Amino acid sequence: MELGFLSPLFQQPGPWASVYLPPATATEDAAKQHELTVRSVCDDLAARGADRDTCEALRQRLAGARADRAPGVAAFAAGGRVVLDLPLPTAPGRPSAHWAALPHTSPLLELMDDTPPCLIALVDRTGADFRLDAGTGSRPAGSVEGEDWPVHRTASASWSERHFQNSVENTWEQNATGIARALHEAFTDSGAGAVVLAGDPRERREVYDKLPEEVRAVTVETEHGGRAPGSGTPRLDEEVERTRHRLRGRRTEEILDRYRTGLGLHGERAAAVSGVPALVEAAQSHRIAALLISPHGSDLEREVWVGPDPDQLSTRRSDLQYLGETSPSPAPAGDALLRSAAVTGAEVLTVPEVREAPEGGLGALLRGTAPVSAQAR
Repeated sequence: MELGFLSPLFQQPGPWASVYLPPATATEDAAKQHELTVRSVCDDLAARGADRDTCEALRQRLAGARADRAPGVAAFAAGGRVVLDLPLPTAPGRPSAHWAALPHTSPLLELMDDTPPCLIALVDRTGADFRLDAGTGSRPAGSVEGEDWPVHRTASASWSERHFQNSVENTWEQNATGIARALHEAFTDSGAGAVVLAGDPRERREVYDKLPEEVRAVTVETEHGGRAPGSGTPRLDEEVERTRHRLRGRRTEEILDRYRTGLGLHGERAAAVSGVPALVEAAQSHRIAALLISPHGSDLEREVWVGPDPDQLSTRRSDLQYLGETSPSPAPAGDALLRSAAVTGAEVLTVPEVREAPEGGLGALLRGTAPVSAQAR
């Protein structure tokens, strides 16, 4: 999961109100029940010490939230304003409210779709349209137009017509080259993990063959769907979903393999760590490349101490005095490490609770080769 969408939460100090709401019930009094739920969570926040302005900002925002049209909603507020609210593709089990030094983001790991986005390329012989599918819908990701003449063959066998048909072939190839170049750029810019290539069979194959090897390796061709209006099909959507989940499975296995191997190395060769003390030390020096989390791991709620900056975190309250913060606040380790990962650009991978998952639910692959201290291990 890429955490760029959380960046607004780490650009101002707390304390933070974090609210998770399930969808409104499908009953005649759904609006009234939603109003009562919103009032209840805001009262809960006030009882926990949240200021009046922040509670009121949340109440107004959540009163109009589209929780009845989505499986749920999460909202985060501080300093009297709602900084971020998110529709949730998975419903929270119950309404919840949190008031703490950091936004309570760790529940998002279960509630958000963390399969990588997929770039869909719909091609014909004159150009292509690109869409980015992230699981909760798709959005335009660019387009490219090539030459529109000549693009159609004729049935004549005369010399002039053969010459014309050669021109058609040249146009197809020229357009395929332009589409492949634009597709490569769109793939790089979008942050997608895979490409689904649909549309005209001949142009589709020409485009595929002209893609750089690193893009071809994650590109799937499909005969379903096309560029013409109304040519989308449920089978295209199914192909996109299968591609995203295959990619997610391969990525999970790859990182878990590297994690297991890295745990066997020590000292300057250490490539992976587990446990809160080692992870906190790695976060202090911005060395976490990929954070591995099992959502129900016991270490997610382990108390650490944090300051306003992402690298101000420690397992001991007294340590933060040496990190430039004299009034640290307690926070769950999961929230503190997610803040660090989001700010430093680390990848976050939700790991199923299987035998290979990190002990306690938290682990990391490391950047660089600096040693991890014996105390942290």
